[in-house]
Amino acid sequence: MKQRLIMELLQTCKKAMLALAWMGLAATAQAQPAAPAPAASWPPQPALIAHRGASALRPEHTLAAYQKAIDDGADLIEADLVITRDGVLVSRHENAIAILKADGALQEATTDVADRPEFAARRTTRTIDGKAITGWFVEDFTLAELKTLRARERIPLLRPGSAAYDGQFEVATLEEMIALARTQSERTGRTIGLYLETKHPSYFQAMGQPLEKPLLDMLAKHGLNRADAPVFIQSFEVGNLRALRALTPVRLVQLLAPNGSPFDQTLKGAQGRTYAQMATPAGLAEIATYAQGVGPGRAMVIPVANGGHGRPTSLVQDAHAAGLLVHVWTLRPENAFLPARLRSAPASNGAQRGDARADMDAFLRSGIDGVFTDDPAIGRAALDAMQRKP
Repeated sequence: MKQRLIMELLQTCKKAMLALAWMGLAATAQAQPAAPAPAASWPPQPALIAHRGASALRPEHTLAAYQKAIDDGADLIEADLVITRDGVLVSRHENAIAILKADGALQEATTDVADRPEFAARRTTRTIDGKAITGWFVEDFTLAELKTLRARERIPLLRPGSAAYDGQFEVATLEEMIALARTQSERTGRTIGLYLETKHPSYFQAMGQPLEKPLLDMLAKHGLNRADAPVFIQSFEVGNLRALRALTPVRLVQLLAPNGSPFDQTLKGAQGRTYAQMATPAGLAEIATYAQGVGPGRAMVIPVANGGHGRPTSLVQDAHAAGLLVHVWTLRPENAFLPARLRSAPASNGAQRGDARADMDAFLRSGIDGVFTDDPAIGRAALDAMQRKP
C-alpha cells in the first residue's frame, strides 16, 4: 500500500511539472527575445516530428491525425498555419482548401467545400507566391463557417486507408492543437511539442492579415512565448523569421528546399538569395544569426543515387558547425515517395508501402537532429532500436 501511494505521488508530481512547463512557470521562463540555445532536456535528439500529424493514416492537420501521431510516439506535432477571415489561425496544408483544374474539375481538396452549394459563390482565383490558383480559400471564411466543413484526405489514390475517414473530422485551430498537446503531455508523462509553420507569410502580409502577431499572441496566452517552451516556429521565407527573432525567444527554424528561392527573396529579384546559397557554410552561418535550426528537404541530406540512397552531403556537418539543428523533411511510407530500391512489389503501385524503415534508418544514421515523418510509428520503432544499441 505504501509503495503504491509513493508511486501515485510521483506520477502526480510528474504531471504537475509538465503542466507548469506548458503554462510557462518553469524557472527558465520569460527570457528576453534573443537567439537562445535549445534547452538541454528538450527536444529529444533525434526528435520525431509528426508531419501534419500521422498524415499517412488520417486526413492531415486534423485533431485525429495529431492524436494518432501522439499515440504512435511522436515528440512533436506539426502544423501549417493559415488564417480565417475573422483572424483565427487554423491548421491546413494550404490556404486553398479545394483547388480546381483549368476545366473546372477538382484537382485537390482537404475539405468538402466544393460539394457545399452554400459556399459555391466563394470560389475565386488568387495569386499565391506567384502562381494563380482557382478554388476556395481559408481567408474567405469565418471560423464558424469553416467549422461546418469536414476534412478530406488530400491524396486519396495514394492513401485510401486515410480517405476512409473522409467527412469525420473538423478543421483544427491552433488553440485546439495547443490544448491537445498539453492534455496529452499530462496523460503520457512526456512533453508533446508543437512545430508550427507560418504558411505564405508574404501573401498574408500583403492582404493585411499577417500571421505572426496572432501566432505570438496565442503562444503568450498559453504561456508558450518563451525560450524553453516546447515549440518551434518554421518558415520557408526569411524576412518573417528575422522579424520574429526580435519579437520572441521561441526556437526558429529556416526551412530549405532543394530548388528555388524563398518567395520573399524572389520578390527582391537579383538581390534575393536562393536556397542553394543558404545551404552553403556562409549561408548557414547567416541563418544562425536569427534561427536555431534548418529544415532541409530530404534530398539535400541524402540524395537518391542509382535508385537508392546516395552518399550523404556535408549539409548536416556544415549546419552543426554553424551551431544549427537539422530537422529533415519529409519521410513517407508509400512507394510513390521512396527511392526505387526501397519500393515494394508491385513498384508501379504508388500506394503500396515500401521499406520505410530502411529509409528512416538511413536518415537517422546521417546525424540529423530530427525528422519529419507521415508515419510516426515507423520512426518510433527505428529510434527505439537505435537507442537500444550499445
